[in-house]
Amino acid sequence: MQTIPTQRQKYRLSIGRAPVVMAVLGVITGALTAAVVIAFRLLYESAQRGLLPSGQLGDYEGLPAWQRLLLPIAGAAVIGLYMRHIAHRDPRTGIGFVIERTAYHEALLPLRNAIHQFVTAALAIASGHSVGREGPSVHLGATTGSQIGQRLGLPHNSLRTLVACGTAAAIGASFNTPLAGVAFAMEVVVMEYTIAGFLPVIIAGVTATALAHLVFGAGIVFTIPALSIQGLHELPLVMGLGLLLGGLAAAFIRTLRHSSRWLGHWPVVPRALVGGLVVGLIGLAYPQVMGIGYDTIAATFAGELGVALLVGLVGAKLLATAAIIGLGVPGGLIGPTLVMGAAAGGAVGLLAESLIPLPLGGPALYALLGMGAMMGATLRAPLAALTAMLELTANPGIIMPGMLAIAAATLSAREVFRTDSVYHLELGERGLDPRQNPLLQAASRLGILQLVNPRCEQLPVLADTTEWVLAAPDEGALPDRACRIDTLRAHHQAGQPPFADAVALLPIDEKASLRDAFERLRGAGDAALLVTRPASGGAREWIGIVTRQAIHDAYLD
Repeated sequence: MQTIPTQRQKYRLSIGRAPVVMAVLGVITGALTAAVVIAFRLLYESAQRGLLPSGQLGDYEGLPAWQRLLLPIAGAAVIGLYMRHIAHRDPRTGIGFVIERTAYHEALLPLRNAIHQFVTAALAIASGHSVGREGPSVHLGATTGSQIGQRLGLPHNSLRTLVACGTAAAIGASFNTPLAGVAFAMEVVVMEYTIAGFLPVIIAGVTATALAHLVFGAGIVFTIPALSIQGLHELPLVMGLGLLLGGLAAAFIRTLRHSSRWLGHWPVVPRALVGGLVVGLIGLAYPQVMGIGYDTIAATFAGELGVALLVGLVGAKLLATAAIIGLGVPGGLIGPTLVMGAAAGGAVGLLAESLIPLPLGGPALYALLGMGAMMGATLRAPLAALTAMLELTANPGIIMPGMLAIAAATLSAREVFRTDSVYHLELGERGLDPRQNPLLQAASRLGILQLVNPRCEQLPVLADTTEWVLAAPDEGALPDRACRIDTLRAHHQAGQPPFADAVALLPIDEKASLRDAFERLRGAGDAALLVTRPASGGAREWIGIVTRQAIHDAYLD
């Protein structure tokens, strides 16, 4: 006889403590993610210091021309060979991969893909490719959270929360922007805002950022003086900048997708070499495009770059990033979008300052607004972009103009240029869109354990509280039919077979989400779900059943 009531009490106890448990797991996820991201940063920064003549991070301008040409090609060759011979079974990496696994595979992120992301992204950044560190960091953090949940045997809806925790922690540890990490996790990866989901994600972001401070310091990324608009007369200019950046974001996204399709049928090594060659050739004329580019952003804020150079950098960075990422070199694109946005905004600010005879906020302000507008429009993450602008510069004066610029850029990219988020466009080309069914998206957040009816027994043992009687095809097998006990008694009195009108039972794991339940019951008629869990010896035992009526009463009534 199954000890179902006792097990059910254990489930109720665990459910009641879920917020505390998830908060503790948020701390653990944040700490482990910080350790992984710190190791990732130390790896590529050590390689940069060894490769660059000045030992200064990002100083690819100091390399001779022939080294600027050959370094990206050599790095691409190593990455291509690694992906061809080591990562060929698990080649997919990046934020798009995390979104897909979260939306369609119950947040089950494999460890091997993250290992490949760690190695190849570090090689790409160190060898001067036009990629960022944030995308790889998000993949590493999301996988850390998912792996913790998988190792603990947590239900799938809890894995989604831990993936969000890892994402926020990764952005916080990499960018020193814990609030932007939380917004990015909710806005881009899990695409939902819930109080229960917020708390552990916030805790993870704070934990990771605090640990990163111990290694890299607590200073803000870009130190600039206080900036703000000089009057309402600047708002049309700010809006115009946003519209322009929306067009630039659309151009970047389309170039990236065209680059991906251009040589997508080629083997990975030739594709990577072509990408490395493009970056090397562009680096001969514009060495600032090489690497992450935060030094270029700082120079833009300081007014060290002229209009002609800034405009050239926008085009060069766009082509170099689209080529290297589109042709298969794993790397992030958040950093490059910030460089393009800052360069475009700085150029607009310099031109406006020379043409408009009114007091303006200055080129640095428009460079900062351009960063946020480009990030928001490219990622379709306006809140994350706004909070990133604020946290990267500790400049509250940009909140109002930043909101306007980001809103204008996002609307421009979506409505004027008809371009989706860079990640969702990639998924859409493969027939996937995690936003197309809000019901299933919401169902992924919910587990099925709270719907389990444990008042089930198998003949000949029946209890006073039994509601369902289960039947198995063979002794020792899992039940495959269920009948209500009053129906069973009616059949007995009428001389009919006891399970004449039995409901078919479909097995489902106890960790499944409500979305799993929907998918399992789709097209199955009047079937119910038999919830099972692992038992000793590799076998499985049942816990209880979940009926369509229970789902309807709990969530659809």
